[in-house]
Amino acid sequence: MERFLDRADAGGRLAERLEHLRGIDAVVLGLPRGGVPVAYQVAAALDVPLDVIVVRKLGVPFQPEVAMGAIGEDGVRFLDQTLVSRAGVSTAELDEVEQREQAMLAVQLRRYRRGRRRVDLRGRTAIVVDDGVATGSTARVACRIARLLGAPRVVLAVPVGPAAVLAHVPEADEVVVVSEPRHFQAVGYHYVDFSPCSDDEVVVLLDRAARRIRGDGRAVEPVDCDVDVEVPVGAVALQGHLRLPESARGVVLFAHGSGSGRHSPRNRLVADVLYDAGIGTLLLDLLTPGEVGDRRYVLDIALLASRLAAATEWVLQRPEAASARIGYFGASTGAGAALVAAASDDCSVAAVVSRGGRPDLAEGRLEEVTAPTLLLVGSEDVAVREFNRQALAHLAPPSRLVVVEGAGHLFEEPGALAEVAIMARDWFIRYLMDDVVSGKPGMSTR
Repeated sequence: MERFLDRADAGGRLAERLEHLRGIDAVVLGLPRGGVPVAYQVAAALDVPLDVIVVRKLGVPFQPEVAMGAIGEDGVRFLDQTLVSRAGVSTAELDEVEQREQAMLAVQLRRYRRGRRRVDLRGRTAIVVDDGVATGSTARVACRIARLLGAPRVVLAVPVGPAAVLAHVPEADEVVVVSEPRHFQAVGYHYVDFSPCSDDEVVVLLDRAARRIRGDGRAVEPVDCDVDVEVPVGAVALQGHLRLPESARGVVLFAHGSGSGRHSPRNRLVADVLYDAGIGTLLLDLLTPGEVGDRRYVLDIALLASRLAAATEWVLQRPEAASARIGYFGASTGAGAALVAAASDDCSVAAVVSRGGRPDLAEGRLEEVTAPTLLLVGSEDVAVREFNRQALAHLAPPSRLVVVEGAGHLFEEPGALAEVAIMARDWFIRYLMDDVVSGKPGMSTR
């Protein structure tokens, strides 16, 4: 039985089957969430735009995993009347399921398209991509939506699915599939790694694809180092992970908060987005294993700031980063330490980003920070939002405060962390990577 390593592998192999579409005016439409990583690979291989086509499965009330139909944008609806009758689903039950899924559809559209317009399908071939099909209901309604939105030709492309289902997709002009196993089980059975795909990953991939089409994506040089490191600071050695493109023009050091360290999944996502833009990163444990559990060290902002400053000097001593501009990304208490370090007279930091930070812990040093500082805080993080609002008054222009609507302190809400990562990337590109830093328009506060 043929199996894919993961969705990226499936996307690459699916793209090979779609080579005959290279050079035409096409748009790849991924079905969130799992279809987007597959679609990203296809769009990159064919060098065409990527967008999402959002649909919601209408599950049988007493067995939600079984689709009795699906709904999509602009009121498009597909219903398997035979299944509805056989399952004994009443009109009231169907209406309840549909109303719930309509609400979720609206939420997903706002999340994935936040600040980004839908790609126009009029006059273009729509390539609808998912990570696989089982019943085909979702894929069929996605094809219907693409047609309704103006695509004169619709292609359904999936890595895997049952032959009987894929042979009957009247909504598509063409169906392309890599594997049609004789004994099809669940889609996930045909992957080695079928880990859930998060909304943050979807948003990041859509943003990355949009930057590629706009032509403002920065191709990453061959990796010079991607290694675990020890940074000597006085009598201790701090553990970190350093990733630098060759001849790095910008390097961001991460100051984690409340005792968390280089393995923080939130900061690792941000670091991945930065590196994708050609920015080097150092994820650093500012505390030793023996200090992490002691609140005296966790809240010792002066100690954390001094270690961050020492790590900065260590980075700049590396030949491949000697001429790089330095940025700090601080979270929670780490943001306070980053701002104190940036306030030092001999500090070479060129930009600071604070995620859910505590700038109030920088005490009276904020007026000494000359680096452009972006304060990112969730709208639901009321106390910290007020700390940041007060801190902004003490920071020099062009510093900005951005409130991420609906987000809490940890930005765990779907898509919130991706929004943070994208805004941080744009801030660091402006102040670390652009050849001419001065004279650029400021970033608006939201």
